[in-house]
Amino acid sequence: MTISKELLEVLVCPACKGDLRPTPTLDGLDCPRCKIRFAVVDDIPEMLVDQAQPLQPSPRS
Repeated sequence: MTISKELLEVLVCPACKGDLRPTPTLDGLDCPRCKIRFAVVDDIPEMLVDQAQPLQPSPRS
């Protein structure tokens, strides 16, 4: 993913206006508040709420 740092600073979740975090594999942006992931395709974030995927719960140790 080559989304600029400046763009990441201004992008917010379209559902709750909360901060977004890049995924570890840099293929999406996560909203921890809404627990959804927005895909990044060809370096363009797809910021449509109805196309977002629910975040998978973290496995507990």
